[in-house]
Amino acid sequence: MRRIVQKSLSLFLLIFFSAGAMGQIDGIPSPAFQEIGSPAGAGSGEPNLHTGADGRVYLTWLEKTGDKTHALRFAIYGKRGWSGAKTITEREGLFVNWADFPSLVALPDGTLVAHWLVKSSPDGHAYDVHIARSTDGGKTWSEPIVPHRDGTKTEHGFVSMLPWSAGRVAAIWLDGRKFKEGSHESHESSANEMTLRFTTIDAKGRASEEILLDSRVCDCCQTSAALTSEGAIAVYRDRSEREIRDISIVRFAGGRWTEPKALNGDGWEIQGCPVNGPSVSADGRRVAVAWFTAAKETPRVKAIFSSDAGATFGQPIQVDEATPVGRVDVLMLPDGSALVSWLERATKGGEIKVRQVKPDGSRGQAITIAQSSAARVSGFPQMARAGNEIIFAWTDPATPARVHTGVIRLAGDK
Repeated sequence: MRRIVQKSLSLFLLIFFSAGAMGQIDGIPSPAFQEIGSPAGAGSGEPNLHTGADGRVYLTWLEKTGDKTHALRFAIYGKRGWSGAKTITEREGLFVNWADFPSLVALPDGTLVAHWLVKSSPDGHAYDVHIARSTDGGKTWSEPIVPHRDGTKTEHGFVSMLPWSAGRVAAIWLDGRKFKEGSHESHESSANEMTLRFTTIDAKGRASEEILLDSRVCDCCQTSAALTSEGAIAVYRDRSEREIRDISIVRFAGGRWTEPKALNGDGWEIQGCPVNGPSVSADGRRVAVAWFTAAKETPRVKAIFSSDAGATFGQPIQVDEATPVGRVDVLMLPDGSALVSWLERATKGGEIKVRQVKPDGSRGQAITIAQSSAARVSGFPQMARAGNEIIFAWTDPATPARVHTGVIRLAGDK
């Protein structure tokens, strides 16, 4: 896979990071994108990145270990690169899917919380969410709990987790309990409806009451959640009675969740799930959301900003270069702008792109981070920020597939 390091990338990142984080750019050497050794082995995929309260970046991925077994593993990025890989769980029956992948969050007290998916029946779309904790840095893990308590052999996944108060972790997921068991014909039947639900889990593995956030949402698009200085926010692809599948937002304000609110009226009418969820990032009261739409038969990646913790948003900004596949991620930056990544179609398949976008609508140059593929096996590229470094993770769709990682080391970092 060919990596592209351009002078424009150095200038682009020098300006918005040096000015935003350091207040000057004079005499500061330009940063550059560099691929770094990945801790993931052959047959790996489904990467996810998370920045903990301690500033370290955590990478999780799935790795094939046998004819019927997979392992969920993680590693931590520090000043010397990636740590060795540690195994969270290894077993048969893990639900392995290019779009619905495990994750890990680090709580302020150092506790690690991971989620993964386990098949609940031979039906390909029947699986449960499992969540476990580690209080010793990932050496040992608690017995997993299932946050949803409906007991149906239906789809439960597309989880977003957040640190919560009093040592709890919050989980938001798509829930298929309204489906007929053994059926995944939601595209043809309005009676089969996916819902969006929420709960918290305490240090002893006790789950709080399940809360219904939205009673009818798109079936298999990723959810995304973030913490603002005023509470949690979550974004997801909604689903109206007319099959309009635009992005909606809910906020945790005043001790309760708000009613769903459309983020932007794209008006994308589509009979099936596009498997292309949104991404949200927050810094204090500043929020950025990125998403994909193909309304009016025109594929677009868009971004939008809020300065009041998601209560209101400005106008959407086009991010792509006219032929996007989607699969977005977004990061708030120190100067109030955001970095958006997405997959763009290219002559030889696909390219992972990044672009700086500002709340006033101005955009930086689109930069190619890596060559990729528009096929499902390439998955969803990920970004995370730790201080003045941005970490990237993506799946190289070669045979065997493998998770790759890269970093932009910014001015002043050694």
